Amino acid sequence: MQDTIKHNLQELRKHSGRIVITTHHKPDGDAMGSTLGLYHYFKNAGVESQVVTPTDYAEFLHWLPGSDTVLVYEEDTTHSKELIDNAAYVFCLDFNALGRINDMGEYIKKSDATLVMIDHHQDPQDFDHERFVEIGASSACELVYRYVQIHLDPNLMTKAMGECIYTGLITDTGSFRFGSTTSSTMRTAADLMDLGVIPDRIYRSLFDQNRLERLQLLGYFLANKIELIEDGKVALAHMTADELNKYNVITGDTEGFVNYGLGIKGVQMSALIIDRDYLVKMSFRSAEHFPCNEFSAEFFNGGGHKNAAGGANEDSLENTLAKFKKSIKTYKNHFK
Repeated sequence: MQDTIKHNLQELRKHSGRIVITTHHKPDGDAMGSTLGLYHYFKNAGVESQVVTPTDYAEFLHWLPGSDTVLVYEEDTTHSKELIDNAAYVFCLDFNALGRINDMGEYIKKSDATLVMIDHHQDPQDFDHERFVEIGASSACELVYRYVQIHLDPNLMTKAMGECIYTGLITDTGSFRFGSTTSSTMRTAADLMDLGVIPDRIYRSLFDQNRLERLQLLGYFLANKIELIEDGKVALAHMTADELNKYNVITGDTEGFVNYGLGIKGVQMSALIIDRDYLVKMSFRSAEHFPCNEFSAEFFNGGGHKNAAGGANEDSLENTLAKFKKSIKTYKNHFK
């Protein structure tokens, strides 16, 4: 644990209205859960804050309490910059490198605000002034919960905060299935239930509100797009830009697709490679020993966690697939 937090709740109240909370581009459940969770805590504690995301986020997260208050930087850059210019504190949640927030990164770097990092990814950059970081923790949401417990006043937590934090717990742990789930994670979940969080309601809101087109895409994906390589130890899937357009894919529609490969008997590493027109994006998942983060960092300008990482490539989809198949052979010693 890296804990260099200097501020307290009294200090934050002095700067009410000058607090910005942000997270990485294309925010997932942990990103939006942590930012909105902290927003709700501050609101109940008498600290006015504003969540600013670099980009939009998946429709299945729009139910989160407070989602209607979120400001999207790329949609309202002028107002976002004004808030950052005036900020006394900028909370940076679920990312540890300014490149993860696109154009916002350079702007925040020039800010006079105190930058507070709360994150769980490896190799944090030194752009922050204060940090609450535990590499390998289950989620940023778990760390936000612990940050409030240790440095602020846990008695001011609310059900709305709890619903947001619980969302990040289950999305980043695969509903508590991933190896990052610890006894601390489960105790956090239990505490959130004591706040009034109803787990099955959260689950239904996240996973049982699919568009028909997304389910049709998933069916097509499972029937046609997964191949096994490396003696059945690696599941490799890819989607072309034309396929995405055919099913009218929107942000979040392919969320979780990479996990299906790990459900195949004998598979130890699953990869999903998607042509986004402007960039080829990759998601990697593994069971136990395979270091997705190391593999991604070495070959695909990425990173993340041992069992869950992402990457990108500016080359064509065809060349990226060829590079993946060649690169994965150099990691054979990581397979059991």
